Amino acid sequence: MLVVELFILVLIQDHKTGMQIAKVRGTVVSTHKEPSLKGVKFLLVQFIDEEGQMLREYEVAADQVGAGVSEWVLVSRGSAARQILGSEQRPIDAVVVAIIDTISVDNRSLYSKKDQDR
Repeated sequence: MLVVELFILVLIQDHKTGMQIAKVRGTVVSTHKEPSLKGVKFLLVQFIDEEGQMLREYEVAADQVGAGVSEWVLVSRGSAARQILGSEQRPIDAVVVAIIDTISVDNRSLYSKKDQDR
């Protein structure tokens, strides 16, 4: 019973699943890696809260969409990251699945890519 309760507690506290907004802060290059990761581009992303503030949390994510440094992106995490066609057997826990154009919350603009590019 204790094991089940601990497992449930871990699930409740684990916010590293699903999708999250992040900013690309840099790239990660590895010449020696697991063979299934050959050709995969890696990015260092910093997560963003619902107010548009940078969180202290960073993660390395595989890039499926060609995102660049400073772009805001949508990151799929956990088992959902392995649902991408071709990634089912790769040891990936985070993947960039979209480059964000705009975000609005409660009828106010939180982010606009075109405003960032100026």
